[in-house]
Amino acid sequence: MDAASLLTGLLLGALLATAVTLGVVALLSRKRPEDPGLEPVHESLDHLHRLLAGIERARATAHGELREQMGTVGQASAQLKHETAALVTALRTPHVRGRWGEVQLRRVVEVAGLLEHCDFVEQPGGTNDQGAGVRPDLVVTLSDGRQVIVDAKVPFTGYIEAVQATEESVRVQRVTMHARQLRAHIDALAARRYPTAFRPAAPFTVLFVPSDGFLTTALEAEPGLLEYGFSRDVVLATPSTLLALLRTVAYSWRQERLARDADQVLEVGRLLHARLSTLSGHLTRLGSALGTTMTRFNETVGSYERSVLTAARRFDDLGIAETPVPEPVPVQATVRALRPSEPVAFDGPFGVLEREEDRDGTSG
Repeated sequence: MDAASLLTGLLLGALLATAVTLGVVALLSRKRPEDPGLEPVHESLDHLHRLLAGIERARATAHGELREQMGTVGQASAQLKHETAALVTALRTPHVRGRWGEVQLRRVVEVAGLLEHCDFVEQPGGTNDQGAGVRPDLVVTLSDGRQVIVDAKVPFTGYIEAVQATEESVRVQRVTMHARQLRAHIDALAARRYPTAFRPAAPFTVLFVPSDGFLTTALEAEPGLLEYGFSRDVVLATPSTLLALLRTVAYSWRQERLARDADQVLEVGRLLHARLSTLSGHLTRLGSALGTTMTRFNETVGSYERSVLTAARRFDDLGIAETPVPEPVPVQATVRALRPSEPVAFDGPFGVLEREEDRDGTSG
């Protein structure tokens, strides 16, 4: 019995009891109409009658809404059943299964952080050592230049039939068939010899299983399936294990890029150091030339004062010149020579390199 039927029975019982009570009260009132003590009872019963009538209307409305909701749920369930059947039918088609596996593989690669046409290539063509053309679903390039071959075309018709089976014996039979199909696919991948078509390549092929449940169900019937794949140079990988593998590959790529950038920085530093050495030589020679020039200038000023200004001052003494001849002043500045570099510290403001003497304020 459902809740709606139980509620209906309770309401009908309450209404029947109310009707009986009202009938008894009516008989009593007809026998003694002049009795005023029954007036509160009449009012209470009228109130109860109105309350029960409102409850009945609310129950009818709720029952109608519940029936409508149950109808909607039934339609959705039927539509879901139809769509599920259509999906199962589609997954039985080989090219649909392959496309679904490729989409799953693409999502795993994107989550792993690999870049298309840089770290991996989708469905490249190649020729193995037996002259046969092959086209894997994915080729991942490692940091050392080696490549890892990934194939995503996994048969799982037996798995679908095992899930749909209602009897345990049929389910066990379909699981065994699923394990045999997966073993046969391992043999097919090993026969294609993918690593020989893409050199240099890792000496194994990754068999991508789009769902962890596919592999777990197959291992129920054949626990040694992973070891069998390893013996055939085929590694079975689910989305979780393949994601870990590809993240490791992406990390190796990042480390390779950092190492390559560090080599470039080192090369630029060497070039900058060589140019700074050349510039220091130029500054040393320029400072030496400036020192020689100031020495020659001071010697010339001294000779000018001794030889020329002495005679020019005679004109001033005779009152011939309107203004006295100005006297040049010798240059007393010295050229600062380049000294060996001082120890540097990194604890200055904003991380700027500072010499110890600059921080002490003793530098000129």
